Amino acid sequence: MNDKKDNNLPTSTEFSETRHVVIYGYTRAELANIMRHFEAQLPEFVKITIDNNNLVTRVTLTGVNSGVELLRFNMNRYQAHLNELFSEEVVSTEDKSLSQVLGELLKERELTVSSAESCTGGNIAHTIVKRPGSSAYFLGSVVSYSNDVKANVLGVSRSSIDRYGAVSREVVEQMAEGVARLMKTDCAIATSGIAGPEGGTKYKPVGTVWMAAKMGERVVSECIHFTGDRDTVIDSATNHAIVMLINLLRNNYTEQEDISDD
Repeated sequence: MNDKKDNNLPTSTEFSETRHVVIYGYTRAELANIMRHFEAQLPEFVKITIDNNNLVTRVTLTGVNSGVELLRFNMNRYQAHLNELFSEEVVSTEDKSLSQVLGELLKERELTVSSAESCTGGNIAHTIVKRPGSSAYFLGSVVSYSNDVKANVLGVSRSSIDRYGAVSREVVEQMAEGVARLMKTDCAIATSGIAGPEGGTKYKPVGTVWMAAKMGERVVSECIHFTGDRDTVIDSATNHAIVMLINLLRNNYTEQEDISDD
């Protein structure tokens, strides 16, 4: 029998409160630099855990103290401080996945979504449908890995593919528009990129991914150069594309600075 006491567990006279903040867009190193001062200010009765995976960070604050009202006040204050610290990068103040946040937004607005995927190979669709009840808003996906499927199924212009390449703003935006038209959805997500380990060029190295998100008549696109192996690039592109649509749905999407991928 082990009578060792766990000091992290509340006693009969103590209360426990937990707060969450889900942030998108930071590496572990970037987080460590930004969070250093915040962590140093936390009192001993508040413990912090940080889980960072493919630019999605879950920060959990757990407080244990004898005064429940003061504890709640302080925990709310620390959570608010994190919200201020990361401002636009906060995806949720609850312990939720990106697909859960997206699904709730779509259900609240009674909107539907579809996906057109090249380099992510159906991973966006897989991520979305893992959530129970996703059939209420997710209608379907096209894995348009080849240019023929992009053109013949999604209606991407052959001239756009020839002129700009499959990994381009023009093509990925047409993919999003094409799958929304095909599936008759209000929203769409599309990806086209080079997941590796081969296929990169001087101007479009491995890890280059164009992503598009569509809501109503608005279509936005971004190019990101992800690092890591093939699986990491696929998961990172999936997360980023979903966050793009989340921000569109929340009306707080910020356009990426214009870049050239020529």
